[in-house]
Amino acid sequence: MTLKLASRFYAMIDSAGGHEPRALAEIYLDAGVKVMQLRMKDAASRDLLVAARAVGEMSRARGTTFIMNDRVDIAMLSGADGVHLGQDDLPFAAARKLVGAKMIIGISTHTIDQACAAEAGGADYIGFGPMYSGGLKEIVKGEGLEMLRAVRAAVKIPIVAIGGITEARVPEILAAGADAAAIITDVVRAPDVSAKVRSILKLAR
Repeated sequence: MTLKLASRFYAMIDSAGGHEPRALAEIYLDAGVKVMQLRMKDAASRDLLVAARAVGEMSRARGTTFIMNDRVDIAMLSGADGVHLGQDDLPFAAARKLVGAKMIIGISTHTIDQACAAEAGGADYIGFGPMYSGGLKEIVKGEGLEMLRAVRAAVKIPIVAIGGITEARVPEILAAGADAAAIITDVVRAPDVSAKVRSILKLAR
């Protein structure tokens, strides 16, 4: 089930800015976000499930695509539309066996080979990055636009670029071949998250 992007901004619900997940999801939905991922790396499983179920219910009510980060079990239990897996998470084939054909599965990739392998394996979309230095993970060196263009030339499935992306860089990310831009730090640490999201959505139309 290929990820259908009604918007070219892929929102991330992350605690880096100190926001409560459900409150942040509400801000995103009110601003017009059409696809968002819940990413709570340090949360206990019980708390993660509570947040995922709440975000899932909110997303369904607004017709927004909800992707769960890392956790196939939480994605299934919360009724998420999809799950996003890293290179060290549950293998794609195992995840697909669990969730069936209807759930979206995205794979994080960092090289052309990984991107091609994800597509060949059946991934519905890939995340590619980190694009730039800095960002939430304080990346020293990003992959850059040239590598993004090479990945775009190598695969046909949707690409969500991530890593060090700011609002100002959204146009060049999309021009280089990404189908959407995922942004964490520049959004969740903005003085006015709603205004920031609305501004990015205008760029990403």
